[in-house]
Amino acid sequence: MTAPSNNYDVVVIGAGISGLSAAKLLKASGLNPVVLEARDRVGGRTFTVRNKETKWVDLGGAYIGPTQNRILRLAKEYGIKTYKVNEQEHLVHYVNGKSYPFKGSFPPMWNPVVYMDFNNLFRTMDEMGQEIPREAPWRAPHALEWDNMTMQELFNKICWTSAVRRFATLFVNVNVTSEPHEVSALWFLWYVKQCGGTMRIFSTTNGGQERKFAGGSSQISECMAKELGDRVKLQSPVYRIDQTGDVVVVETVNKETYTARYVVVATPPALNLKMHFNPELPPLRNQLIYRVPMGCVIKCMVYYKENFWRKKGYCGTMVIEEEGAPIGLTLDDTKPDGTVPAIMGFILARKCRKLADLSKEERLRRICEIYSRVLGSEEALHPVHYEEKNWCEEEYSGGCYTAYFPPGTLTQFGRVLREPVGRLYFAGTETASEWSGYMEGAVQAGERAAREVLCAMGKIHQSQIHQPEPESQVRVVFTSRLPADAAQPAVTSVSSPLQEVPALPFVTSFWERNLPSVGGFLKLTGVSAVLSAATAAGLVAYKKGLFPRS
Repeated sequence: MTAPSNNYDVVVIGAGISGLSAAKLLKASGLNPVVLEARDRVGGRTFTVRNKETKWVDLGGAYIGPTQNRILRLAKEYGIKTYKVNEQEHLVHYVNGKSYPFKGSFPPMWNPVVYMDFNNLFRTMDEMGQEIPREAPWRAPHALEWDNMTMQELFNKICWTSAVRRFATLFVNVNVTSEPHEVSALWFLWYVKQCGGTMRIFSTTNGGQERKFAGGSSQISECMAKELGDRVKLQSPVYRIDQTGDVVVVETVNKETYTARYVVVATPPALNLKMHFNPELPPLRNQLIYRVPMGCVIKCMVYYKENFWRKKGYCGTMVIEEEGAPIGLTLDDTKPDGTVPAIMGFILARKCRKLADLSKEERLRRICEIYSRVLGSEEALHPVHYEEKNWCEEEYSGGCYTAYFPPGTLTQFGRVLREPVGRLYFAGTETASEWSGYMEGAVQAGERAAREVLCAMGKIHQSQIHQPEPESQVRVVFTSRLPADAAQPAVTSVSSPLQEVPALPFVTSFWERNLPSVGGFLKLTGVSAVLSAATAAGLVAYKKGLFPRS
């Protein structure tokens, strides 16, 4: 017989940001929830490690930015400060064995034909995204056509130049840790759209990677868990959910039994495969969870004695296009007070799978070698510390950052992603309709699932389930900076009062909106004239400053 102490209103499965957000809202609404977590820690795909070498380091989800107002609201509530990722100096684009410093979100394309191709690709992706409903991408006018196509096939249709096809591949790798041939065009275009478009998702300043939490992102989950107290049960992997009786019975691997009126499942969809359901899941839900794999990424943090890259005029962001290079994208990971200089890099998708069997030391050696070439610095070869996390080996994540949808999956199975099954409700960042794949999406999904339960109990009206979030204010760490050629990094930082995290618009130029594609240009000018005409037009436009993308 079940012990009375194990009777709850709601069992929440998963103590990541999504599950804890659900439990927090349920508790605040007067209910009695319990959270069952398989790991020995909270935080899920966020994971802050603390040690003397790093002070603290985020080996999982870390980045936040404008329009991510739910996660910023939680940070404000718990007094967790944010700081901006350094982007004051030049970014570096490494391609064809050479480094090109630049400013802005995307590297400039100096060849006019390549620029036309590049501009058309990102403009087309945003235009296609405008057709896709955030809440129900399977209802887009071209849903079937786009879902049956991979992003690789779409790039082959849109792109004329190998340079743009190569960058487009990196764009997919960086954003969803998978390959263009693996993902549905409908799903990827939706994913970019629900993050605010190509500029918002890829940008550091004014984009999804603008800020981090001082002290690490795990603080969000740790604060929610502290608030929930002994309602959070660690090392409690769920293996059976039975809703054949008057209450739902949830059993864990360690033989604990919990009963509740409702259950919120806040895990990646594929982890439902570890659970036994009675009655069995409906056919489409059962098929869905077999069809949505997780992305592949190793997050790598290389620590140095000093910020040698800043002294060279670089901010630490590197966009690396070289097949032999392990890392595709880096960001500065130095602390906001200038201490513990570090560079964060992602080993992504195919490269993650290729390098997973190497030793940690060999991965570090290869990473330092590419940093040395890109930054033109011998100092890059001499790190003082290294941290990494291969998310593919995590039993209770299966990968990172998020699940992706292969071709044909979203239109056939997407509508059941958030659909309740009896008294089971589904959360997790994959079920979000804004910033899915990010911490923000995890909060949105958890709170939405909690409100669905409240609605089922008659405590709120159905119209209250989906709620918009006002623009947020957070506490910000301001750091005084010395010139880039100063001998030592600045170490002065002050905590400000609440500051807004505004979402500034991305302004496109007349040329960005109206420049023809390469195909359109060929039709206009004739094939024989293309090289001379494109070169002449490009030179004039660049002299007049009409092309830079910002």
